[in-house]
Amino acid sequence: MTQQFYVSPEQLMKDRADFARKGISRGRSVAVVHYADGIVFVAENPSQALHKISEIYDRIGFAAVGRYNEFENLRIAGVRLADMRGYAYDRRDVTARGLANAYAQTLGAIFSSGGEKPYEVEIFVGELGDDAAHDQVYRLMYDGSVADVQRFGVMGGQSEQVETYLGEHYTDGLDLSSAIRLAVTALGQDTDPARTVDASQLEIATLSRVRPQPRKFKRLSDADVVAALRA
Repeated sequence: MTQQFYVSPEQLMKDRADFARKGISRGRSVAVVHYADGIVFVAENPSQALHKISEIYDRIGFAAVGRYNEFENLRIAGVRLADMRGYAYDRRDVTARGLANAYAQTLGAIFSSGGEKPYEVEIFVGELGDDAAHDQVYRLMYDGSVADVQRFGVMGGQSEQVETYLGEHYTDGLDLSSAIRLAVTALGQDTDPARTVDASQLEIATLSRVRPQPRKFKRLSDADVVAALRA
């Protein structure tokens, strides 16, 4: 009869957390920055087909790092949940907080389960408010923990260096071009010496209050990115 080795719950959770963190750190960072007219998501992503940043609902955006198939499953589930809630109640009842709670339950259940590996993902869920004071961004970790992001946030890759740079150079009330330049420069701080991230390697999208359409999410074109970096 084969004897099973005992692993303490504390060691098991530590091993699962280390596994998830290693997978997430292999990619490049994603930054989110609050600016005067909304929220901007900035990711280093050379692929033109596989997006790290997407729209969930009218005023809600989604960004992720880690394994693409895993966070794409989460994105699709979020879109379906938002559509169902908006249809059953009202479009204003679809909130980033509600989506963050749903994602937290899903990620937490997967992380705690002994039957499958933890998801190697981290997520930003952002919601555009009627004014800057009511903008909301939540960061969800691989274990289901949730953090409220104020002013700016970074996840994935060498996030500590990127976040340190943002903390030293961020100021309230930035315009969109300034916020993009700050985020792009920060993403290049993950090496020593710092590197310059080419515009063709960037994926950028905004949730903007000045956008007249009900859907406030807009993905920036390559020309828009180049113009913002040169402004």
